[in-house]
Formats: sequence, C-alpha cells, structure tokens
Amino acid sequence: MFRRRRPLMRAAVVGGGAYVAGKKVARRSAEQGQQENEQDERLATLEEQASATSDPPAQDAPAAAPSIPDQLKLAALHEQGALTDDEFATAKARLLGS
Repeated sequence: MFRRRRPLMRAAVVGGGAYVAGKKVARRSAEQGQQENEQDERLATLEEQASATSDPPAQDAPAAAPSIPDQLKLAALHEQGALTDDEFATAKARLLGS
C-alpha cells in the first residue's frame, strides 16, 4: 500500500512545486510590467512639464542650451529617488537634445 502512495505523493509534490513556481514567475512579470508603465508615465509627465515651462525656440534661431533650472530640477529628482538611473539618463539626453 505504501508503494502506491509514494508515486502519487511525489507527483503531488512536483505538481505543487511547479504551480507555486509558475505563480511566482507570473507575479514577477506583472510587477515588472507595472514598473515599466509607471516609468513611462513619469517620463511623460517630465516631458510635459519641460515643454510647458520652456518656450519653443524660433525656427530661425539656433537651438538654445538647456536652462540651468531644468538641469537642476532633473538632478534633484534623480537625487531624491524619483527617477531611476535609466530614467535620468533618458531625460538628460532629451533635455540636451542628444
């Protein structure tokens, strides 16, 4: 009788382990997707703020250098932890026009 239960118990343990692992992977990918969405929203907000605070340059005039207050705001947001390193690098490149 015990010999019959062991394969069943083994199958139950393996199946249960696979179920838990699958749930963990699904939860991790959902969290990662949510973080990416939040990052996109923060960048969009920063872009809107930057475009709202700066006047568009005239077409005949050469592109103006980024203003010092914009640079300081970006650096302050990065130091506070509101921006990750990747977000900071992306926003900095956009600000500098690179």
